[in-house]
Parts: sequence; C-alpha cells; structure tokens
Amino acid sequence: MTAKAAGALPLYAVRADGYAAFLDGLPASSAGFLRATGFGAKAGEYALLPGPEGLAGAVVGLAPDGSPWAFGGLARGLPSGTAWRLAPGPQDAVSATLGWALGAYRPGRHKAAGLAPAMLEIPEGAAEAVMMAEAICAARDLINAPAADLGPAELAGAVATLAARHGGTCTIVEGEDLAREFPAVAAVGGGSPRAPQVAMLHWSGADDGPLIVLCGKGVCFDSGGLHLKPPAGMLRMKKDMGGAAVVLAAAEMVMRSALPVRLLVLVGAVENAISGTAMRPMDVLRTRKGLRVEVGNTDAEGRLVLCDLLAYAAEQSPAVIFDCATLTGAARTALGPDLPALFCNDDALAAQFLAAGAAVHDPMWRLPLHAGYESWLDSPFADLSNVAQKPMAGAVIAALFLRRFVPAGIPWAHLDLYAWNDSTRPGRPEGGEAQCARSLYAIIVKICRVSPEAAGG
Repeated sequence: MTAKAAGALPLYAVRADGYAAFLDGLPASSAGFLRATGFGAKAGEYALLPGPEGLAGAVVGLAPDGSPWAFGGLARGLPSGTAWRLAPGPQDAVSATLGWALGAYRPGRHKAAGLAPAMLEIPEGAAEAVMMAEAICAARDLINAPAADLGPAELAGAVATLAARHGGTCTIVEGEDLAREFPAVAAVGGGSPRAPQVAMLHWSGADDGPLIVLCGKGVCFDSGGLHLKPPAGMLRMKKDMGGAAVVLAAAEMVMRSALPVRLLVLVGAVENAISGTAMRPMDVLRTRKGLRVEVGNTDAEGRLVLCDLLAYAAEQSPAVIFDCATLTGAARTALGPDLPALFCNDDALAAQFLAAGAAVHDPMWRLPLHAGYESWLDSPFADLSNVAQKPMAGAVIAALFLRRFVPAGIPWAHLDLYAWNDSTRPGRPEGGEAQCARSLYAIIVKICRVSPEAAGG
C-alpha cells in the first residue's frame, strides 16, 4: 500500500450487470480489446488495458456480495512494482483496500521475498482497512512461525510488545505463581522444557467503558502429549496457537481505533510435549475454579488451557467474554475449514455476532450447547473429564466443558476455528489465517454503541 504514487494507473471495478454500460463508456479500442479477450467481469476476474505507451489501466469484476476477495488477487496478479489507484466506480473503498492488502501478504521470515507486489494508493476513508490488514498480517506471521522460533516465552513476548506499543500493560505469570494461579495451564505445559506462561494484557480506551475479555489458546506446538498424534495429525500443529493470534489481532484493532472499552487479553502460552513430567492419562488436575478434571485424553489440552483463563476472566466481572481456539477436528468435520464454529450462552449476543461476521465477510456458524450431552463429561474419579467416552459431537462436548467455567450470568462466546488456509486463494494465501479477528472487532464496535448498563459495564 502507498499514500500516493507518481504515475499510478487507474483500476476500474465493474459489476457483471453493469458491464455493458461500462464498455460503452470506454474508448472504442479498450472496449474492443476487452470483448476480444473474453473478459466478462466475473468476481475477481481482471484484465489489463493497453495504451499507447504500454499500460493504460486495468479492470476487475466485483463480487455480487461486495466481499473484499474480488481484489485479493491483484497485488500479486498485476505487474510487479506497478502502482494503481481506484477509479470512481461502484466498489467500496474499504473492502477493496482490505482485499488488496491481504492478498499482498507473503510469509517472509524464512523465504526470499520474491517479486514485489503491485501497490495501491490508499483511497480516502480506507485507513481502517489498512489497520485491519496490518493486524491480520501480524497474526499470520505468528501462526506461520515455526514452533522452534515461537515457543511460550516468545508468544508471551509478542503480547507484551503489543501492549507496550499501544500504551497498555502486560503481566507474565510463570513458575510457582502459574502453578498456583493457573494450575491446569501449568499441567498442560509441564512436559516441555519451554516453560508455560500466561500473558495478561490490560488496556483502557475509557475508564467507564465495558470490560471486554479476549481469551486465546496459545499452544505453540501440540504433539498430543502421551496420547501422541500420528505424523499427519502433527504436521500443522505449529498453528495450534492460532486462537491466541486471533485475539491479539482483534485487540490490536481495538487499541489502534481507541475504542471506548476496557480490554483484557489472556493468552495461555504452552507447548504440549512428551517427557517424564508430562501429564498422564487419568491424572486428575486442579483448575483455577476449583473443579477437578480427569485427563481422559492428553490431546484434549486446549480446553484445559482455556478453562483457567475463562475462570480468571469471569472473576473480573466483565461485560462479555470471547475465547478463540483451534480446539477440535470435529468442528472442521462439521463445517469445513472456512466456517469457525460459534458456541454462545446468550442468544442476543450470538445473533449480533453472526450478523457482524456476515457484514464484514468474516463468517462463522452457530452450533448448539446441547445440555443433553452434559453427562458425557461425567467422571467416576473427578468433577468432570476433559473428554467424552462417546466418539460423537466432539466440538459440542468441548464447548460444554468450557461452559462449566463461565457463570451463567456472563455473556460468553466461544469460537472453534481452523486458523489456516490449506491453499492459496485471492486474499487468503496458504498458511496461517486470523479467522474471525475482523468479526470480533466488529462486535466490540457494536458493544461500544450500547449503554454501559446494557453492556453490563
């Protein structure tokens, strides 16, 4: 992205139903060229326009739903190093800028940069899109980082860096303090030589604003523990801290926008490894809330990390709690990689959250907290097990487990997400993805617009 660029070429956007009228407004040579090449203004389809000195511009087809992905392939599809400006047209400048910026991203820590992307002048009124793209790309960098580079200390350090950048504070809980205050988190990370930590970011945009808590699962690598994953299941487990990356992206958007809220971000940063000090099947763990949990499966560790974070969050009397986690394969089986599963104990909040996600083209799908399955978490040796013995409804069971740690009177939403793009698509390159970060930002903006009494603040 660039503020201004000398010689920036015009980029025309057109809907399929307005394509004929668009052609009528072009010079005859340009219109004839597009007709001859078979350009049809399909969503995301683009074509270069020739001119007497080379390029005269380009045209791209808009998506009927106005999504940003129509512009997602342009930064890497248009000629490297060229500069462009949006010509007046039916496009939304924020959506166009967001799609362009997200499509320009490439992981660069361990890979040569390659050809420079084409540049887009930032249109008037689109600064928020640039801000969101930068936050999302920072989260992508975290998810894409190899586990050897990003352990619990480095992830907690990223939280501290973010807090310092925006005038917040960060407290790192570790060692004996962690074992006392977040015992389940400590147990999950007990098998790794890289010690577990909980990072707590505090930021205020208004002293009387509603308290919003964001909890993120930060498992920097998940071997499965003593219930060892097979090689294929372990392949992408550097992304098991994707929930933490998502809440950090949402928090950055909130802080950069100076929203009138009080923000608390909790990240449980651990590695689920194997050693003589790792938790064992049928161990009974203490939790912050006081409930005792039998370990039915050491590979169901994410909910053990989150349960302590949720208990701490609830103690702060928040207006609302959101948690994000790459929690279950069952959610992916049910909804696929592009639709995170939403579980929520408040119907009004769920409806607002779904609407916010749809409005910003960052969708999710609600699944039920079905009370009929509560007994599946029963244990003969503890207050509850971390898994059910039935091989069904895995995402629902995980959400029901988490609900045990949130008092009924506190609005709570849980996102079970994938945090990864399996292949490159416009605006969504292969690798880590901050799914629902924009949805979280959008719902927090909505919460800011209600009265403190209605928000629970």
